Amino acid sequence: MAVLEESYDIVVVGAGHAGCEAALAAARLGNETIMFTVSVDSIALMPCNPNIGGSSKGHLVREIDALGGEMGKNIDKTFIQSKMLNASKGPAVHSLRAQADKQEYSRAMRKTLENTAHLTVRQGEVCTLIVEEGRVTGVTTLSGAFYHCKAVVLATGTYLKARCIYGDVSEHTGPNGLKAANHLTDSLKELGIKMYRFKTGTPARVDKRSIDFSKMEEQFGDTPIVPFSFSTDPESVQKEQISCWLTYTNENTHNIIRNNIDRSPLFSGMIEGTGPRYCPSIEDKVMKFADKERHQVFVEPEGNYTNEMYLGGMSSSLPEDVQYAMYRTVPGLEHVKIVRNAYAIEYDCIDARQLNPTLEFKQIKGLFSGGQFNGSSGYEEAAAQGLIAGINAAMSVLGRELLILDRSQAYIGVLIDDLVTKENKEPYRMMTSRAEYRLLLRQDNADLRLTEIGAEIGLNTKEQAEAVAKKREQIAEEVRRMKNTPIGANKRVQEFLAAHNSAPLHTGATLAELIRRPELGYEALAEFDAERKPLPKDVTEQVEIQIRYEGYIERQKKQVEEFSRLEKRKLPVDIDYTEIHGLRLEAQQKLNAMKPLSIGQASRISGVTPADISVLLVYLAQNQK
Repeated sequence: MAVLEESYDIVVVGAGHAGCEAALAAARLGNETIMFTVSVDSIALMPCNPNIGGSSKGHLVREIDALGGEMGKNIDKTFIQSKMLNASKGPAVHSLRAQADKQEYSRAMRKTLENTAHLTVRQGEVCTLIVEEGRVTGVTTLSGAFYHCKAVVLATGTYLKARCIYGDVSEHTGPNGLKAANHLTDSLKELGIKMYRFKTGTPARVDKRSIDFSKMEEQFGDTPIVPFSFSTDPESVQKEQISCWLTYTNENTHNIIRNNIDRSPLFSGMIEGTGPRYCPSIEDKVMKFADKERHQVFVEPEGNYTNEMYLGGMSSSLPEDVQYAMYRTVPGLEHVKIVRNAYAIEYDCIDARQLNPTLEFKQIKGLFSGGQFNGSSGYEEAAAQGLIAGINAAMSVLGRELLILDRSQAYIGVLIDDLVTKENKEPYRMMTSRAEYRLLLRQDNADLRLTEIGAEIGLNTKEQAEAVAKKREQIAEEVRRMKNTPIGANKRVQEFLAAHNSAPLHTGATLAELIRRPELGYEALAEFDAERKPLPKDVTEQVEIQIRYEGYIERQKKQVEEFSRLEKRKLPVDIDYTEIHGLRLEAQQKLNAMKPLSIGQASRISGVTPADISVLLVYLAQNQK
């Protein structure tokens, strides 16, 4: 019987946030790319929260954008509210977060995909990977069609053997009732790929008309609005915003949950998968934090043209009747009507330690992986991995050097290093606390860190790289000028300082020294700065940060130098660590299992001690001689 047979450079399996970034990167680099999805209606689907960004996740979106990805541009087109989180804290933890119109976000991304050269979008379920002599050479679909290729990116999200559960109801579907992908797991296992079973969840969606907003706290967006993408004109995103709302659970809510906890599949054993510690269900929060009198509930719109509202903070897998009972104890939700029940979802994913930092499988050449399939959670984490997997799939086809971002370069580097080096027994979530060099890896300087890398790859233009180089020169020049511009301790200056509750000057100072005072800033000092030239706001923002935090930044740069020294000490992949005298047995086993690429990566493996690293350094020195 004849079957369809086609050839492409790259096959992308999945069209969620990881798949979209992977397919766009691969195609934009000139590779003939086909992206498979179980449903074209699920392209860039937002099955859970209706927002992009947030604490640490905003950093990832900015970095995706700086490298030439699409997520930041897409949310700038489709947001309905925007807010800078942690604005009262230091710049290292500032994180942009935007509420999305879910349907518009998906529609806009699909339009971009369908109008990208070298990219084909195809509805179909990939069932089998074809691997010959340790290299992937193609895929087959449920229809029997055969697609020859040079590289594959797996971005299956939460669809592999997915099961949605609430109470006693268990449906073998993907998120939002979409078709699950039930065949690929068996093919992966036959290839020796180790699989995990993870779980995530989502709260109910409710009818806006059944909510009493007068009992809730209104949450407004920022003015002015800051765009996500460095390429977006800030004026183009200044628009009217839709409000979100804040309310709280109470003891009545908690009592209903406690009294019905035996009916929760999370606690009855019906759900086998491991859930995310940092995004727990409401029943998890009530049972684990029994001393808390209330938990926040964020009531967020799902879009401009729907009455569906998302109940952030109250994800659950409790039965339908219990969901109604507990939601109706929350102020403002006393008469709420549910549109979609809350549910938990189980799915197959991999142990990401089977991947190199390039996101290529160690044992299968040309096979790359990104997103929740790698054991992470979140749209932003998925998109970041998808972008890197897509870039490296393209690099492998083009015969170019693969991209690795390390922990000192980007949050993306931290994310991938954590996934491929550390054992993650639950869905991994990015947090600012995971980035040890976070003062250098701010969201505001992602363009300065990564735009030139994106241009070298081919996803950013030469003009974009030149603009960033010019910005860097302007910042450096203005910082030098501020450090060399003296201010006398005259009466006018003293009156200015007193008006700003700032200590008087006893001797002269420079503009830079005054900027370091918390109550002052670059803009405030304009009246004493006759030589100041007009500069873009993003330049002056960097000037102020670099001057104000100079001591901390320099200290962190020295830490990065030491980190880089260890990262540059490469380890041969064919070492048999059992033959290295002085290594403890646990270290031998862990190092042989992981095959780290550098001393730095080896040092981050659980069970490998500083003493083991010293042994490895001696071993390398002896072998170099």
